[in-house]
Amino acid sequence: MFKKHHVSAIIAAAMLAVPVSAQDQTAVDPSEQIDYTGFAELVEKVQPYRESRLLERAAFFEKAREQGVLLLDTRSAEAFKAGHLEGAVNLPFSDFTSASLAKVIGENAGRPILIYCNNNFVDDVPPIRTKLATLALNIPTFVNLYGYGYTNIWELEGTMTTASVDWVAAETD
Repeated sequence: MFKKHHVSAIIAAAMLAVPVSAQDQTAVDPSEQIDYTGFAELVEKVQPYRESRLLERAAFFEKAREQGVLLLDTRSAEAFKAGHLEGAVNLPFSDFTSASLAKVIGENAGRPILIYCNNNFVDDVPPIRTKLATLALNIPTFVNLYGYGYTNIWELEGTMTTASVDWVAAETD
């Protein structure tokens, strides 16, 4: 006979196998809204996949020109307005939810999604400010997209100067 904690562990393991977007959010115990262990397990699961989805600069920008590809910038709205890669769409990482991702990504969950972050640029000048390498925004963005069920993710590999790419800044009011 299973003990209560065994059943909870089995349910938790089963939920990790299902993307968060497919999980019934209303069934979550309000006292268990933060699951560090589950996140750590997801990171471990995603790591080898992420490593296989890194694109060098030329391949990244070539793929960005393909029909239907989403170039996603998850920096703050303010940082995005200051400057972003041409063609990028902004959804700040802090705004990720099943609904906001579905709205930005669209009906095709298999749509290719390209991501980049501050740490792909080495000169630490506006519109990009470098972060600690261990906290580079690409990492949690990739993990969260995967966790929400989006797996056709590609990440810009390597670094370059901000002057080596075309930046678009929002028009000022």
